[in-house]
Amino acid sequence: MNDTKTLMPVRHVGRKLLNVVPMLLFFSLGFVLGMTSNSKFPNFYMPFVSPLPPPSLPPSPPPLLPPSPPPLSPPPPAPSASPQNQQVGLMRELAPSSVMHNMTDEELLWWASMAPKVRSTPYRRVPKVAFLFLSRGDLPLRPLWEKFFAGHEGLYSIYMHTDPEYTGSPPKDSVFYGRMIPSQKTIWGDATLLAAERRLLANALLDLDNERFALLSESCIPLYNFTTIYVVLTGSNTSFVDSFHTRSRYDTMFADRSNITVAAWRKGAQWFEVDRALAVEVVSDETYFPTFRERCAAVPSCLMDEHYLPTLLSVLRWPRNANRTLTFADWKHRNNGPTHPHKYGAREVTEELVAEIRDGMGRNCTEFRDGASGVCYVFARKFAPDTLEPLLRLAPKVMGFG
Repeated sequence: MNDTKTLMPVRHVGRKLLNVVPMLLFFSLGFVLGMTSNSKFPNFYMPFVSPLPPPSLPPSPPPLLPPSPPPLSPPPPAPSASPQNQQVGLMRELAPSSVMHNMTDEELLWWASMAPKVRSTPYRRVPKVAFLFLSRGDLPLRPLWEKFFAGHEGLYSIYMHTDPEYTGSPPKDSVFYGRMIPSQKTIWGDATLLAAERRLLANALLDLDNERFALLSESCIPLYNFTTIYVVLTGSNTSFVDSFHTRSRYDTMFADRSNITVAAWRKGAQWFEVDRALAVEVVSDETYFPTFRERCAAVPSCLMDEHYLPTLLSVLRWPRNANRTLTFADWKHRNNGPTHPHKYGAREVTEELVAEIRDGMGRNCTEFRDGASGVCYVFARKFAPDTLEPLLRLAPKVMGFG
């Protein structure tokens, strides 16, 4: 019974083949006769293909019509398929659409460390300034910053590193909405602050249009309008990292682990404004950062955030640094302990205070030849949450926005 079932399909196929063979022979004979009768066979006919249309002359041009009136406003240019526009499309695909991701720090730093070797870009781009906010939660002075950013979309990017336990969010109509990066716990004076700074830089480097990177705290304010600060930062070919030589907090383990001598040891304020090349160096560092992290593990409140970046520039012999920061802090009138600068309250916020900070508190900033055009500072700290209202009142007249 099993053999009969297996042979039945074979017999059925054989009968079909016997019916098809005569048809194939008849078709082949007709094909050969057609080929021999006319070698050019312009109208060669096959029963399952439509005949080709005869060649025709090009159509005559349409009659000339009077030109149509110009539109009231020019329409946007239609996209073309040129290689340049294809590259623009490619870069838009590569640009991150969100700051949220599930990468580990190791994966993030690896992606961010990739830098194009070709300086000229095959697509049109507008350099942006990345504002990196190191905050515990929502920014107390957020309404002031929102007025600062208003109307300048496409020229800036915002990144916020907050306490991972913070679950709040700015309103959806805020420029800060959805700009909190995956963060980790930070401790004041600890190496976790260095890791947070590198994390902010790495996230910002994923956007290839970000050219300048400014680290800011939750108590920072802008001293000028956006246009002025943008021109100062993007118009300079140097980075602004505060740096001076000191022996303070140096330990021989830096020489033993990473060959950092006391002559290369530096100190400076942690609030920086750097270019893209230096930002890539910071996130790519696997030689010196582990030693700073190890030092902080052994010494609580190591304050290595004041030493890591200026010392890194020193050992790298980085050629483009102004050795100063563009973020002002008042260390002369401390009211917040010996390790913190002065914190301004609402009663201290005046037009005169802003003018004095801009002027460098008596410092002659025209002597600097660092591309900042004689500007002393573009940001300032520390401003308490209760300074928001007086700052909002001063901003239109003094800072030029709002």
